[in-house]
Amino acid sequence: MVYCAISGVRFPCLPSVYNTKSQSSFNGDPLCRKGLSFFSKKDPFSCNSPFYFSAKVKMLAGKSSYDSDSPNLAVTTSTATTTTTPTPEKVLVPPDGNASEDPLVPHDVECLTMEDNQIVEDKEKQETSTPLSESIIIGKTEAKSRSIPPPGSGQRIYEIDPSLTGFRQHLDYRYSQYKRIREEIDKYEGGLEVFSRGYEKLGFIRSETGITYREWAPGAKWAALIGDFNNWNPNADVMTQNEFGVWEVFLPNNADGSPPIPHGSRVKIRMDTPSGIKDSIPAWIKFSVQAPGEIPYNGIYYDPPEEEKYIFKHPQPKRPESLRIYEAHVGMSSTEPLINTYANFRDDVLPRIKKLGYNAVQIMAIQEHSYYASFGYHVTNYFAPCSRCGTPDDLKSLIDRAHELGLLVLMDIVHSHASNNTLDGLNMFDGTDNHYFHSGSRGHHWMWDSRLFNYGSWEVLRFLLSNARWWLDEYKFDGFRFDGVTSMMYTHHGLQMTFTGNYNEYFGYATDIDAVVYLMVVNDMIHGLFPDAVSIGEDVSGMPTFCIPVQDGGVGFDYRLHMAIADKWIELLQKKDEDWRMGDIVHTLTNRRWLEKCVSYAESHDQALVGDKTIAFWLMDKDMYDFMALDRPSTPLVDRGIALHKMIRLITMGLGGEGYLNFMGNEFGHPEWIDFPRGDQRLPTGKIIPGNNNSFDKCRRRFDLGDAEYLRYHGMQEFDRAMQHLEEIYGFMTSEHQYISRKNEGDRVIVFERGNLVFVFNFHWTNSYSDYRVGCLKPGKYKIVLDSDDPLFGGFKRLDKDAEYFSSEGWYDDRPRSFLVYAPSRTAVVYALVEDELEPAESENEPAEG
Repeated sequence: MVYCAISGVRFPCLPSVYNTKSQSSFNGDPLCRKGLSFFSKKDPFSCNSPFYFSAKVKMLAGKSSYDSDSPNLAVTTSTATTTTTPTPEKVLVPPDGNASEDPLVPHDVECLTMEDNQIVEDKEKQETSTPLSESIIIGKTEAKSRSIPPPGSGQRIYEIDPSLTGFRQHLDYRYSQYKRIREEIDKYEGGLEVFSRGYEKLGFIRSETGITYREWAPGAKWAALIGDFNNWNPNADVMTQNEFGVWEVFLPNNADGSPPIPHGSRVKIRMDTPSGIKDSIPAWIKFSVQAPGEIPYNGIYYDPPEEEKYIFKHPQPKRPESLRIYEAHVGMSSTEPLINTYANFRDDVLPRIKKLGYNAVQIMAIQEHSYYASFGYHVTNYFAPCSRCGTPDDLKSLIDRAHELGLLVLMDIVHSHASNNTLDGLNMFDGTDNHYFHSGSRGHHWMWDSRLFNYGSWEVLRFLLSNARWWLDEYKFDGFRFDGVTSMMYTHHGLQMTFTGNYNEYFGYATDIDAVVYLMVVNDMIHGLFPDAVSIGEDVSGMPTFCIPVQDGGVGFDYRLHMAIADKWIELLQKKDEDWRMGDIVHTLTNRRWLEKCVSYAESHDQALVGDKTIAFWLMDKDMYDFMALDRPSTPLVDRGIALHKMIRLITMGLGGEGYLNFMGNEFGHPEWIDFPRGDQRLPTGKIIPGNNNSFDKCRRRFDLGDAEYLRYHGMQEFDRAMQHLEEIYGFMTSEHQYISRKNEGDRVIVFERGNLVFVFNFHWTNSYSDYRVGCLKPGKYKIVLDSDDPLFGGFKRLDKDAEYFSSEGWYDDRPRSFLVYAPSRTAVVYALVEDELEPAESENEPAEG
């Protein structure tokens, strides 16, 4: 049993025993909006959206509302914000000049009068906004001035891909919508830098005089903050609502100066909603926990004393030229059948990742999710780290240790959908169906059984943009892998849809422009404020412009996950060796768009889940359980499996892209699938799906098998390690020189060059070739730098690793030179050009031999 402690209270980190599948039948009517004003005269903190570029508007002073005299707060005023003198009763209209009904466009807006400005100043004196909580202060370092460049022309995509000119109307409209959003954020919110700090205005905000809690819940008719601090009394701290649906309550400090809500207290918001009275976890909560014996989670007010807060000690590493990503899940990273902790992962798994030669770790299931078996993809609390594995400070310690080891830490972030859980998450938060999500069927993902965000909503934009920035700012993550991007970009979500590459599939009525524009804006924010951050998108559709910078008209990701490669390997593994086609393999590995970088992988966590098979399991099946010990004979199935496992992974890394990903344990052919603890599930039809008696036995990683030198798993692990270190030395994934000289269907041989390396793959099941000529570009001596047939890697030692290979002049396979090699069956061998090799210098103290 794993526990985490908060203020002396020990909470078990157990998976939720329930999965709320029920959906309310309530469909809230769209909320009628009045004319919006910068600030309501009844509540000077009201604004048109609701915290508005709060210019406070120190438009008069040319100052952002977030400015403070506190030395702990360092923020910058957007350079895009202009200073103007307001005129009473002047109406502001959208950039197109029309006061439309678009919810993203504030209209009928009154500027702040001098009298209103005085009201704002008076209230400022009453409520000191000097931030003290973890929501704002990050360590004790002064924040650097950061800015986000303005939009560009968005026209370079037509130079990069002239085929796009036929879809200029769609793409130009997409870019105009992106520019409109950027302009309105600049105009009404003080810029994207300010807008993406919504966590400084919503949720719990600590000040010198107390705590302010704000929540956007326009559908609620009444609200109160409840929790341990007020004995869950709904009448103690009743909230007030402004005309824009934001509820607020201020709790002054106790008489002794202590905060009104103690650190570690359970908190919730009780609301009277159109669907009834409900208690919800605050949407911007920073920590939530499932207490012993309870089903629902509780929000936790997390604000430890300064001396207990984790302070980052190590700088974030610079982004490497090529990414070698180790995909990991903290909870299942133990060799024991239990939920692992951030601390154990920090101490035990991070050094392993470093030793294996990876330079980045991508962590899944960080955002809180009440249903453990969702693999972290049904998020309930977006700003809270998973409490099963420890506290927020434990996670910070993990990330800091990774940085000390030189590892980037990427977060698997889920902005594509949300849990349908109405008890713990955002679903029906204010009692309406269309609060954060689309209403009706458009707001429900029928396959994932989850809710779909309305990316055209101003407050949803604030929430998601602030969420991405929160993890980068507060936890020092080095970037994201955005999950489910294909589902976001199309109204059909990529379901029951085969993408053939026809551009009409990408630029039509099925494209969700709001979602694509959100992706452009979030990538703008990430790269503008965090230039070294990495942004990876999971897209199976092949959307053109996906990895082109936003200023050039693209979506703005750094990398696309090359998902077709894993599907191709699964397809081939179901065929006989004789039916594998070299040209088909090469085409799949290299089929990617010019100037758009890809992260390739032979398999990820998807293939490791129960119901699917890993590559090792496809290759060796049940023989993995009985014939992997070195002290007993192997079988033809195991020999074939180990050989192809190594070859598949190396050719995927060698040809598949500019980055490479591996899911933890697959590097050594982990023999077990992943099966999360689960009980029996009864479907609405009455059918019962058997569970596994809530067992953790298959929800762990047997790293001990890869480490055991008496098992064949160890050789597979050592090959993966050698492969990563080879890329570290030669940087072949990002080499500008790439050439495929041979894909011979008869010999089953593939030969290609990357940088100064020549890769030779012989996929033939029986034929080995002596004096086999392979082409090369540069003249000189070549030596073996990686051999899958090395006994260290479970091979048969058919090659002399010390042999030297000299090139000869003359064209071969369209190469100006070539050299002869021995290519054993089912092997992969990498040859490196030996440049300017020097003879060892003789020691002055030792005479030369002879």
